[in-house]
Amino acid sequence: MFQFYWGMFGKFLETKIRTASNITVPEKLAEDRRRPLKCGVTEPAAPPPRQPIFNIPPMTKALLLANFAVHALRLLLPDSVDDALILTFGFIPARYTMAGALGWPALVDPVTYQFLHGGLAHLAMNMLALLAFGAGVERRLGGWRMLAFAMLCGILAAAAHLIANPFSADPIIGASGAISGLFGGVLRFQARGGAGGRSTLWPLVALWVIVTIVTGQFSMPGTNGAPIAWVAHLGGFVAGLTLFGVFERRARDAHA
Repeated sequence: MFQFYWGMFGKFLETKIRTASNITVPEKLAEDRRRPLKCGVTEPAAPPPRQPIFNIPPMTKALLLANFAVHALRLLLPDSVDDALILTFGFIPARYTMAGALGWPALVDPVTYQFLHGGLAHLAMNMLALLAFGAGVERRLGGWRMLAFAMLCGILAAAAHLIANPFSADPIIGASGAISGLFGGVLRFQARGGAGGRSTLWPLVALWVIVTIVTGQFSMPGTNGAPIAWVAHLGGFVAGLTLFGVFERRARDAHA
């Protein structure tokens, strides 16, 4: 009888050893993870997946891609065709003030000029600023409202340039006016949420205006000496400061 039970016990141990040896390492880890630790504390769950380095909201990403795509296509064009494209889709104040100059481009160039840039350096600087400011505004307003806000700031930037240079036949290009508006919006909601409130807003506004005027006396890198349309920058910035509250209220009402 003793030999019978000893034999059964040996077979039992042999079965257990074989079963344990067939468990793979991940299975053993998963099995161990399900076991409670001493004192009734269970082992913590696996860490969450890593977040991407650049978590770009969709509309900001779409604007970035659109600007890069337009510039890439322009690089494929002959210089004469590219010059004609700038004269057609860049913003030219004289179109609105000179007799006989008003045509169909005047209907679209307050928007299309925002997608044209003077060179890779000009494009890169504006896209970095769009990435910095557009993402924050989009998370605050939503994608389509951010797009409408940026385009409107760009249009009002062109209007400011028109008022300051009504008879100029030189085209202006670039998204700087729209991005200045996005920066104005960022200052608005950061000042509202910060400890200093509006007392921290106006020094930053004054500093930005001074920097814009000073840098406006020089040319933009990579634009072959073309002057900076600093009045347009100021116009877009003021538009962003004043209009952001309207867009933010509409965004809140839509989510109420």
